[in-house]
Amino acid sequence: MSATTDAAVEKVLAEIPAVPAIEPTAPRIRWVRRLLRNRNVVVGASLFLVFLLAALLADQVATHVPTRLHPAQRLRPPSRANLLGTDEFGRDVYSLVVHGSRVSLLVGGVTMVLTSVAGTLIGLVAGYYRRLDLFVMRVMDGLMAFPAILLAIAFMAARGPGVWNVILALSLVYMPRTALLVRSTVLSLRELDYVQAARALGRRDLAIALRHILPNCMAPLLVQGTFIFAYAVLAEAILGFLGVGVPPYVPSWGNVIASGKNVIREAFWVSLFPGITLTVAGLSLNLLGDGLRDTLDPRLRGSVGTATGR
Repeated sequence: MSATTDAAVEKVLAEIPAVPAIEPTAPRIRWVRRLLRNRNVVVGASLFLVFLLAALLADQVATHVPTRLHPAQRLRPPSRANLLGTDEFGRDVYSLVVHGSRVSLLVGGVTMVLTSVAGTLIGLVAGYYRRLDLFVMRVMDGLMAFPAILLAIAFMAARGPGVWNVILALSLVYMPRTALLVRSTVLSLRELDYVQAARALGRRDLAIALRHILPNCMAPLLVQGTFIFAYAVLAEAILGFLGVGVPPYVPSWGNVIASGKNVIREAFWVSLFPGITLTVAGLSLNLLGDGLRDTLDPRLRGSVGTATGR
């Protein structure tokens, strides 16, 4: 009887298909796969890559020298010779937009780096040392009390036009936002068990901040950095449009838009095409930031599947 039962069990087990072994996947590979499955990340990164390549290869992509004046060809509409038309000085608008991406993306990228570094240091100090928190945060609140553009205009009025002055002005404007973000993250992390255990073992504050707290701040910092990049590109265009940004002879999206405001009725294309370019660039960075937030935030991973069609 038992032999018959054993034979029947073995027959049933033999009919069960073998389950293939699941190979462990590295966390970084899983994270990259989640990024590639997010439509916002793919679309935003693809659009931003186009602008980045245009900035890096501006000399090869542009069809004319952007600063060369052709008075006889002023205010010509888009054509085969001038893809986006010409401005009131006869400059090719397409070449101005392509070369202007260098200045606009340079301002946005460097502002993002300076803001992230300075804001992270201030946020770590304010969040970890409670005695310094009150003083440091009141200074940050004072900077945030002014409208961002007005504060940047005041700084530019004191320093004068220039690319690096624009970068410093925008870094000063957006640094408090990063500091507040890092501070709030540090306040929630410094009371966790592993941080308390590291402090009980006699670890130095610098080691605890760099090894245990700072890595957990990287995800929100990365998302915040993309938004600051977009804000800085837009703010640079606003400063250029108002005439307090980079010098007028330097091609930038804001300067090109400003050069067409006086001839908007006769030649709308001078301001239209750089304005569209600026809008698409900001949209790409916002899409990238939204996708990174959805991917990196564990609370939102459940909604990523819906957004990506899974």
